[in-house]
Parts: sequence; C-alpha cells; structure tokens
Amino acid sequence: MTAMHGASESALLSLWEGGQTRHPIDRALLLCAWARPELAPEQLARLPLGTVNAALLQLRGALFGPTIDLQIACEQCGEQLETQIITSDLLAGARTNDAPATIDVQGFAFRLPDSRDLAAVSQEPDVDIAAQQLLERCCMSTPGRPKGEYRSAQHEATPVSRPDGTADLRSLLAQVEEQLESADPLADMRLDVTCHACGHHTAAVLDPCTVLWTDVQRHARSLIEQVHTLARAYGWTESEVLALSVARRSAYLELATD
Repeated sequence: MTAMHGASESALLSLWEGGQTRHPIDRALLLCAWARPELAPEQLARLPLGTVNAALLQLRGALFGPTIDLQIACEQCGEQLETQIITSDLLAGARTNDAPATIDVQGFAFRLPDSRDLAAVSQEPDVDIAAQQLLERCCMSTPGRPKGEYRSAQHEATPVSRPDGTADLRSLLAQVEEQLESADPLADMRLDVTCHACGHHTAAVLDPCTVLWTDVQRHARSLIEQVHTLARAYGWTESEVLALSVARRSAYLELATD
C-alpha cells in the first residue's frame, strides 16, 4: 500500500464512516469525490459510468497498489479461481475526458448512461426491462424527432417525454449496447477467466467500487484496531495515534501486545 499517514488516515476513516450506510451507487460517487475533488456533486452524478469507474480504479491504485486479486468460482465445476489484474491495464481503455459523448444508431441518438440513470433502474428486478428503461432514458432523439426537442444530455438525465420510437428501440438494444460498450468500455467490466481444472471459461464481473470499498473497509478496520490497542495501552487519542509514523506505531504496537 502506498504511504497514507496522519490527516490522510483520519480522512480515510471519515470516508469509511460516511460510506457505511450508503447505497452502492451513492457510495461509488462518494469514493469518486475523493478521486475527483475538483468536481461538484452534481457534476460527479453526470459523469459517464466508465469515467466514474476509471476514477475509482485510479484511486484504488494510488491508495492500495497497482494489482487487484480476484477470486471467483468456476461456473462449470465450482473450482475456486484466482486471477491478478493490473490497474493500469484496465485504465488503458478508459475515456480520456469528461466531455459528453453520443452515439447514433439508425437515426437514434443516445448519450452515455450516468449514475442517475443507473439509480433510476436499480429497483427493476428484470434485467431485460431494466436495460430497456436505461435505453429509453438515454435516447436523445429519434429519426422523426430532432435533438432540440429533448433535454440536453449535458444538463438533464431524461428526455422530455417517452421517445416516439420506443417500439423500434427494443429491436436496437443489442446494437446500442455494443456501441455504448465501445464508447465507454469501463462502464461494464467483465473478464474472461479460464478454469485450470476443467477448462471452462467463466465471465467475471469487476466492480471497481466493490474492489475499492473492500480495501477501504479492511484498512479502516486495521486503523481502528491500532487505535484501540494503543489507546488502551497508553491512553492516547485517535489523532495522537494516527500522528505517529508507521515505524513508531508498529514499534509501540509490538510493545503493547508483547
């Protein structure tokens, strides 16, 4: 893990505390705010999903190192599979700017989905219906309706009204999803992992928010345990414990637990 000390460790504990009860989408934006402090909350919510994921991967690399270890079960035989991913390899395909982007498919124009779109369909249990709803939200214009009649993709989340070509949209779902994936490759990250036992290929979903939050929780718990141990041994406050250098803290922890 890269060096994190004093105020940074205290801030990380505050981050952990603030994210405990949040919905995963809100938690991702909370973490993204740490990675992109120059952006206001409403701007973070408008970022394409892949841009948010890229920010979380960059933050994860800065705080906890460049490698991510994943463990999944083989869909075929149940064997536990381990794979190691390098953060920079994932970021190689990231979008390079925050500018709004659109794709055109057979006269329909779509913007890239953002966190507000994801939140709007998150309660829909049917994956196919949720995908259709997401498509409708991101539709900016239909062949018979100009973009000017829809709210700006840069400022609003949804079109003014349900697109006239909704029936046609259903038939375009696969094609639109393919182009959205090309335009924003980090929005939905899936890895192909080969089982060493049976040779089956398993699709592993990589959620940068889950990966980063797991590490934040683990590190926060470690810090709390260190504070607890040294507070009991020496009567120090949390801020006094966190102000110690890593070397000194380790030495005191060794003495306190000897």
